[in-house]
Amino acid sequence: MESFGFCFLMLTIAILASPALSDLVLSKVDRRIYLTSHIVRISSTMKVENAGSEKESKVLLAFPEQQAKNMAYLIATPHEGKGKGKNPVVVLPVEAANPKDMPAALTFYSVSLPKGLAEGDSFTFDVLAVFTHALRPIPEQITQADIQLVLYQDSAHYLSPYAVKVQSLSVKLPDSRIESYTKLENTKIHGSEIKYGPYENIPSFSYSPIAVHFESNLPFAVAHELVREIEISHWGNVQVTEHYKLIHGGAQSKGEFSRLDFQARPNVRGASAFRYLVANLPPRAHSVYYRDEIGNISTSHLRGDSKKTELLIEPRYPMFGGWRTAFTIGYGLPLLDFLFESDGKRFLNITFSSPMVELVIDALIVKVVLPEGSTDRSVAAPFPVEHWQETKISHLDIDGRPVVVLKKTNVVPEHNQFFQVYYHFSQLSMLREPLMLISGFFFFFVACIVYMHADISISKSSASYLAKQQWEEVQAVIQQVQNIISRCLTTHDNLEASLRDLSRTGNIQACKAARKAADGLLKELSKELKPLLTFLQSSPSAAQVLPKVEELVAKERELQEKVMVKHSTVVDGYEKKLGARDIENRVALQQQKLTALRQEVDDLLEFIDEI
Repeated sequence: MESFGFCFLMLTIAILASPALSDLVLSKVDRRIYLTSHIVRISSTMKVENAGSEKESKVLLAFPEQQAKNMAYLIATPHEGKGKGKNPVVVLPVEAANPKDMPAALTFYSVSLPKGLAEGDSFTFDVLAVFTHALRPIPEQITQADIQLVLYQDSAHYLSPYAVKVQSLSVKLPDSRIESYTKLENTKIHGSEIKYGPYENIPSFSYSPIAVHFESNLPFAVAHELVREIEISHWGNVQVTEHYKLIHGGAQSKGEFSRLDFQARPNVRGASAFRYLVANLPPRAHSVYYRDEIGNISTSHLRGDSKKTELLIEPRYPMFGGWRTAFTIGYGLPLLDFLFESDGKRFLNITFSSPMVELVIDALIVKVVLPEGSTDRSVAAPFPVEHWQETKISHLDIDGRPVVVLKKTNVVPEHNQFFQVYYHFSQLSMLREPLMLISGFFFFFVACIVYMHADISISKSSASYLAKQQWEEVQAVIQQVQNIISRCLTTHDNLEASLRDLSRTGNIQACKAARKAADGLLKELSKELKPLLTFLQSSPSAAQVLPKVEELVAKERELQEKVMVKHSTVVDGYEKKLGARDIENRVALQQQKLTALRQEVDDLLEFIDEI
């Protein structure tokens, strides 16, 4: 409030010495300020009269410098009046002005009238000004349970370089919960609407500050950046992809967030958060998707009719003040609804901005990807935009697809108007990709036919073929050796199992029987192993792996001997009726060696398997 008072003081000092411009007089001004969302809209109906003898064709509009910085959209139209039929909207030209001897704290725009006003003539027109970031959260930080209060500041008197005979102001709020507001003469409040005036005979540059502090829990959805990519395919589709970087632009959230409290009482423990956004897509939108970096987001609902397709999306988490999220939505559109032809050129006619309801966009980039081969490209937009051209390389492209890029800052829903991109495109260019595919498949099948009929096998008498065959034989023998060693290890495990059964049941005869069976099996495996080792020792191809195989066999035999010693020691202890603790002490050192040997054998098996 203090900063606002200082700005008002400086503005007053600057405009007191400013003279009125020309002989124009505003006989009636009716202003309506809509604070029903975080986008502030001021609609003004003005009746201007020429009280002088010279003809006047332009009317100046004045805005304080700070308000002008936040202004996103300004339009002037003739006033139709109530009860009249709907006619096509005629927009009056509006451009920035720099009149002489005016205070630097004011920004001026001039409205060109349809015809000059002679002495005594009058003209009534409407002005719509849209502002972003004009509502200031007070307090600036709130907890999850707090409601959001915002402050709006303006003037009860219409700031104008002309005298005003009669004026009135109404401020429309989201609801009737008002924390405080400035009370002046002729101030009335009706529910969620505050009315100031009427005020009569107001001099030029009159400024009467007002402030309204009220509750607003509406979504303060702000896109720091939105990139829209519109890709045209002459095969019948327009693909739209929109990448959003979103933030809740309201009061910053402080303290901890409790999802349990939010789910139990979302209207109380999360009144300032927004849980969903609504996008009004074109009527015949299809193949709609909604995803982020993690993947597809299933919390979305799509419904449509012949007039529109409504997409309701929910972020992965409720959006509190200062919280951010990023996501992508995409959809396809029928080409016939948006691509037309005029004077030998094709042109795309599509909306410029986001389909999201009441979304403020700090920076909007629109990329129109044209088909490869498009030439003579141009843009027609209903408002000033930056634009340049790029190239995008996609599938089956040779030179790349031309991309027309448009950029605009401080974008509001009023900017979601149709714009056009014109270009030349030859019908023959459409055959480029099909011909490339046909040629590619043709040469592929030709290559397959040649391959199937050509004899490219290696001669069986060549050195490389013989070496390969010998190595395959060595691999087969090594596999057999590994299998035999694995069976030996399994036999060792069975002997260990018989010792555990002995400690549990005390059945010495069963343990001896298991030992006898293991001895027989190990002898048979040893006989099977000898010819395999002889083959490896005689094969030159096995020279690299033979030392490891011999080491493996030696380690397994050593392991086998120690297993037998342990088995005999344990059985002997049970026959002498020694205690379990005494038996464990006798085999403790043996068990340590067994464990180390078993690990060495396993490592050698793994090494040989990798070879």
